[in-house]
Amino acid sequence: MENFLANYQSEFIYTGILLLVFLIIKFLVKIAILKIGKKSNINEARIHLMNRYVTVLLFLIAILLETIILGAQPDEIALVFSSVFAVIGIALFAIWSILSNITSGIIMFFSFPYKIGDKIKIHDKDFPIEAIIEDIRAFQLHLKQDNGDLVTYPNNLLLQKAVTLIEKDALDEFTEEI
Repeated sequence: MENFLANYQSEFIYTGILLLVFLIIKFLVKIAILKIGKKSNINEARIHLMNRYVTVLLFLIAILLETIILGAQPDEIALVFSSVFAVIGIALFAIWSILSNITSGIIMFFSFPYKIGDKIKIHDKDFPIEAIIEDIRAFQLHLKQDNGDLVTYPNNLLLQKAVTLIEKDALDEFTEEI
């Protein structure tokens, strides 16, 4: 144990200095962000969010510096970072469509002006749709056309197209006809 401490004494000292510098910089940046936020009348929640972002950035920089302190070579660090970013990039690209539909569903939950039962027209150049909203789900809208066909329309496309309200609460009339 004494041999281990003696062999890595300088690394422990540098790590302690790095930790102290990290905490000081984090404290100073937090105060600076708070002052800028108060001066600019920025919402308290956004100030805390910005503090989190800066803390994560400082933490990642501290990890990078710690790997250098522990003796990692720059080409080894570059290999690890490029591999991690490649995996993250592929993963985000693979699930982009799902994430955009879920995000659109959340946006539609809070600000979509149309409700279940409304008859709408989607102005799509290739596939215009006039139908009644039967259900609003996380990924898609279920639309019932006049001929009885069920159309599922992705949420992210719906937010990109112009939509016209034709009739409010048309679902009751539609079910009475059937």
